[in-house]
Amino acid sequence: MPDYLDSSQAATRLGISRQTLYAYVSRGLIRPQAIAGSRAKRYLLQDVERLAAQRRRGRRPKEVARAALDWGAPLLASAITLIEHGRLYYRGVDACRLATGHSVEDVAALLWQCRVRTAFGASEAPAPTPALPAGRCEDSLLPRFACASDDAGTALWQTSPGRTAAGCARLLRLLAACLLDTPPDAAPIHRQCAQAWRLDDDGADLIRMALVLCADHELNASGFTARCVASTGASVRSSVIAGLAALSGGRHGGATARVEALWDEVGADPATRLRRRLARGEDLPGFGHPLYPEGDVRAHMLLERILPAHDDWRALADAARELTGQPPSLDFALVALRRHLRLPSGTAFGLFALGRSSGWIAHALEQRASAEPIRPRAAYVGPPPGAAPP
Repeated sequence: MPDYLDSSQAATRLGISRQTLYAYVSRGLIRPQAIAGSRAKRYLLQDVERLAAQRRRGRRPKEVARAALDWGAPLLASAITLIEHGRLYYRGVDACRLATGHSVEDVAALLWQCRVRTAFGASEAPAPTPALPAGRCEDSLLPRFACASDDAGTALWQTSPGRTAAGCARLLRLLAACLLDTPPDAAPIHRQCAQAWRLDDDGADLIRMALVLCADHELNASGFTARCVASTGASVRSSVIAGLAALSGGRHGGATARVEALWDEVGADPATRLRRRLARGEDLPGFGHPLYPEGDVRAHMLLERILPAHDDWRALADAARELTGQPPSLDFALVALRRHLRLPSGTAFGLFALGRSSGWIAHALEQRASAEPIRPRAAYVGPPPGAAPP
């Protein structure tokens, strides 16, 4: 009869935490076994020993460090978000389940570990947002938020948890106001968006769903950047500004602009245009995600509501999947949402940023609870000491 280990025993045998063990499971490095009559998962002893032997042989430390920064093993302990078996969880609750009916404020309070009433119960005193030149949302949202007035900065880190929660809510409402170019408001954020963009109830619900699904995604580039800034002792607002800056890059949230360009390029003949693009060695932004081999659950949930009304858009998604084997990602879904609701250009990025700000705040709060700054070492590959100056 095979020998089995529980998760604690397997993690101990491998010399890793249980969280890292679960990450290994999600990456297919080891598979749990179902045991009849038990809901708990077990691990074959021979599988654990095989993986342990691989780890002992291992790679050089520099290679291990380099791999850890590229979709590798977890670097930081966090209780906020888990991506496992192709599903996304906020503090143990399935994000897609939350997106079926919970508000942005509900999810923010869950991520921040406070009561909704504590954070969002106070009415917001109207305050003007700064007048900035019109431009792409990717270009204007960051300076607008950075320049906007916010008198919660000094109160945010007083000892009262209630002040902290209320200050975080003010930051979220302020970012919404900067996106919509409206005064900060106490109304539910998805309703503020619907009013500013003149959407019906169905449109408002799609916005709510998108914002909830964007709320956090573990240690992505913007979340990690927000944590690094918070680890220095900087304010949560500074962490949000840092997260916005990281999100704007074309390999992160700024990919929505690349998806928009692709969408315009393929026109009415997506299969032919996509095939030509791939033949030129160009990629297809908006398709595939390393953490969702079977498809991005966030994109799937949004597109289920959107694509039935757009056969040509479905043809685009199907053609890309047939050519590459990659299903649509969240970037594609946000662009589809923007076009479906006929929102202003750049709004896909704005929704991504507004939704993700709840997660940046959560990461900043969690990181500030640690007394240690994030300070990795560099794997130096430059000239050896003593080299002649140029």
